[in-house]
Amino acid sequence: MKNIILLTSIILISCQFNSLWAQENVFIKEYVERLETSKKYMILVAETMPEDNYEFKATPESMSFAEHLMHIGWAMDWHSQSLMGGREARDWNTDTELKVDNKSKKEMIDKISETFDKTIAFISNFDQNRLGERLDYFGADRTKRQILLLLADHITHHRAQMLVYMRLNGLKPPRYVLFQ
Repeated sequence: MKNIILLTSIILISCQFNSLWAQENVFIKEYVERLETSKKYMILVAETMPEDNYEFKATPESMSFAEHLMHIGWAMDWHSQSLMGGREARDWNTDTELKVDNKSKKEMIDKISETFDKTIAFISNFDQNRLGERLDYFGADRTKRQILLLLADHITHHRAQMLVYMRLNGLKPPRYVLFQ
């Protein structure tokens, strides 16, 4: 009888861990799918805005359309490669790879596409068992799963401002794409 109870307990605990593991695996899969859709939409937004309007700002203290675009790339790189991956963060004062600098519209679109691809590859290969690890996120204690959700919100936040900039310039933004 004791062996049956022990065996039943082991099976139940094992099933619970398998269920948790499967949920994490699904999270990564669904997150990557969302990021791939977000990439397509972001590139469509960037391509739709004429290069002459890339320096447009809603107010003098706002980021320009181009700065929003490259800031999204910077944030993806920092959240994935540095915060979650442990790579030393880029130096904002000296690193120009993910800044507007003197980049053309095409160069910025190529760079944001490349950064999305690197982020997608990183997250696709991320050990889902580490999603529960906790980090200091600007003074808040957050799991790596939460960091990914914050990154998605951040991308949406800046892209939405870019869409408003398009409207302020008399342009019709690309139709919204679901599941991103």
